Amino acid sequence: MEKQTHFALYVNSLQKGGAERVMANLADYLVNRGHLVTLVTEYQWEVEYPLNPYAKRILSDITTTEVTNSRIINIWRRLKKLRRIWKSEKPDIILSFIGENNLKAVMTSRFLNIPVVVSVRCAPHTEYPGWFRRTLANVLFSLADGVVYQTNEYYSFFAGTVNRQAIVLKNTMNPLYFRPRYSGERKKVIVNTSRTVDYKNQRLLIKAFARIADKFPEYKVIIYGDGDLRKILQNEVDELGLSERIFLPGISDRLHEDIYQAAIHVLTSDYEGSPNALIEAMLLGLPCIATDCEGGGPKELIKHGVNGLLTPMKDVDKMTENLQYLMENPHIAEQLGIEAHKIQDEYKLEKIADSWEQYLLGKVK
Repeated sequence: MEKQTHFALYVNSLQKGGAERVMANLADYLVNRGHLVTLVTEYQWEVEYPLNPYAKRILSDITTTEVTNSRIINIWRRLKKLRRIWKSEKPDIILSFIGENNLKAVMTSRFLNIPVVVSVRCAPHTEYPGWFRRTLANVLFSLADGVVYQTNEYYSFFAGTVNRQAIVLKNTMNPLYFRPRYSGERKKVIVNTSRTVDYKNQRLLIKAFARIADKFPEYKVIIYGDGDLRKILQNEVDELGLSERIFLPGISDRLHEDIYQAAIHVLTSDYEGSPNALIEAMLLGLPCIATDCEGGGPKELIKHGVNGLLTPMKDVDKMTENLQYLMENPHIAEQLGIEAHKIQDEYKLEKIADSWEQYLLGKVK
């Protein structure tokens, strides 16, 4: 019998976000392919993506009795604990996602003869801000066995020594979004499906819709997601007198159903890698508007005027114009949605997950 490959997948948590969803999808695929999977997370939250029951889960955070008043000592203890996990679990390969996790994965696995692949999941300048972190990332990533980017734009941030071993791989997507496109009359609903945090910039949608809400009294906006700004955004909606037109219901466990018949999906971010929210909306065949933001993800997904519309980042005037254009021209919106739906061919789970599996297996010693 062929030896199973033991994959260690390392991410902060499985709390609902784009990178966490990709990690959960990948874990499920690898388990179903007959591999051993150990998911290592620093935290575990009440609301998380479900993990395949045949995947092992280990928490890498230090316990309350180990925490001290010294930040340096706490960091050192977390690093030591993570290294102990690699030594005890003996994975054949480590795949790490996001920011500091990537740095820690490389540092703690040195000289253990375990290949490490790191993946940058957002705009690099946000994951590695400032000269010191950028330099540290370049040094440590040059020691990694592989680097996965989300978009081609990421190459310009890192040194050539890093880019020589880098590759762009698409996100593994939730199978629930692969379905026939809804072809009936769409609900007069504009949706946004991102976490309510600063860089997702849902204010852009709120401001744009407020300008034309009176022209389109049959339309409403629903912003699905939770985060630090949700209550603040709700207060701003109330102050605009639009609490009966703009809704922030929080996280939905049936988002694929909730947005299936929506008229328009809007991504308002100031930076993105390859945004799951936009990909999911396109997989369902929704007419989409997205900001042409830093990180480059939306412009690699959307061909303006063909399968969606791009809007300059933070541009309320252009967002208002694009919204009004699709609301006034549903036949054009319909055609954009039909073209967007064709992205299903590119994002079939077997195709994308297999590319991840083959890339990672190629790094196993």
